[in-house]
Amino acid sequence: MDFNVKKLASDAGVFFTRAVQFTEEKLGQAEKTELDAHLENLIARADCTKNWTEKIFRQTEILLQPNPSARIEEFFYEKLDKKIPMRTTNGELLGQYMLDAAKDFGPGTPYGSTLITVGEYQKKLGGAERDFLQTSAINFLTPLRNFLEGDWRTISKEKRLLENRRLDLDVSKARLKKAKLAEAKAAAEHELRVAQTEFDRQAEVTRLLLEGISSTHVNHLRCLHEFVEAQATYYAQCHKHMQELQKELRRIPNAFTGSPSTSAVLAGPSGLSSSSLPGASPPAHPPVSSGHSGLEASTLKIEEVQPPATGTRKAKVLYDYDAADTSELSLLADELITVYTVPGMDPDWLIGERGNQKGKVPVTYLELLS
Repeated sequence: MDFNVKKLASDAGVFFTRAVQFTEEKLGQAEKTELDAHLENLIARADCTKNWTEKIFRQTEILLQPNPSARIEEFFYEKLDKKIPMRTTNGELLGQYMLDAAKDFGPGTPYGSTLITVGEYQKKLGGAERDFLQTSAINFLTPLRNFLEGDWRTISKEKRLLENRRLDLDVSKARLKKAKLAEAKAAAEHELRVAQTEFDRQAEVTRLLLEGISSTHVNHLRCLHEFVEAQATYYAQCHKHMQELQKELRRIPNAFTGSPSTSAVLAGPSGLSSSSLPGASPPAHPPVSSGHSGLEASTLKIEEVQPPATGTRKAKVLYDYDAADTSELSLLADELITVYTVPGMDPDWLIGERGNQKGKVPVTYLELLS
C-alpha cells in the first residue's frame, strides 16, 4: 500500500510538471524542443493518412449500407465477434413481391407473366448486389478498419509517449538553467542526460512506425484495385441481366402494342421523345407496324411514298438503329434526318429521309426539332 501511494504521488508530480511545461509553452514563457524536419513530415503524413482513410471508410460504409440502423446492428455484431445474419437486399425483396403479385393477378395474363419475368431478374440483380457488398466489405472495408483500429492506435500511443518524453526533456532543461548550486547542477545534468536518452529512443521508435505508413499506402492501393474490380463485376452482371430481361420482354406480347396513346405518352406535350432526356438508355425495339389500314409491313412500298407538301420536320437521331428489313432506315446517333408521316401510319413510326435513302424510323429513337 505504501509503495502504491508513493508511485501515485510520483505520477501525479510528473503529470503536474508536464502540464506546467505545456501551459508555459503555449503562453510563450518556456522553450520547446522541436522535432527534426523528417520526423515532423512523417507525423503530418500519418495524420493525413488517418484522416482521409477514416473519411473514405465512413463514406464507403454509407455507400454499401445506406441504412444507419443496419450499420449500427452490423457494428455490434462485429464487436461481439458474431456472424452478421444474411440480410435480403432490396432487389431480392422487390423481386419476391412481384412474384407473389403475379400469383394473385394470374400468371397466364400478360401483366402476371411479365411480373414473373421481371421479378426473377430483380432477384438476380439483388443477388449480384449481395455478392458485391460481401466482396467489398472483405477486400476493402476490413483492411481500412484494421488500420484505423490497429496500426493507427499503436502509432497514436507512441506519438503521445514521444510528446511526454519531449515535455520531460524540456522540464529537465529548465531545471538545469535554474540550478545554482554545484550539487543541484550535477543532479540536473544527470536528469537531462536520462531525459535526452529516453527522448531519442522514443523518437526512433516513433519514426520506424511512421515510416510504415508507406506500406499501408501500398496495401490500401491493392485493396482499392480489388474494390474497383468488384464494382466492375457487379455492374457488368447488372448490365447482362438487364439486357437479358429486355430480350425476354420483347418475346412477351404486350396488350398496349400499337396503341396510339402509347406514342402520345412517349412524345409528351412538347412532341419530343422521352428518350431525349439526358442519360436515357436506348429504348427497346418498337413494335412492328402491322394491322394499320393500307400500311402493313408486308404491303408498304417505301419507294412509292412521297413526302407531303407541308408537315416535314427535322429530327436528331438519339441512338444507333439497325434496320430490321428493307422498309426501314438504319440510323446513326447524332445525325439529322427529315421525317414525316402519312395517313394511317402507325404512330410509333415515321418516314425518314437521308439524301436518296428513305425508310421507316422509330419515333422513340428521335428528337424532333423545329
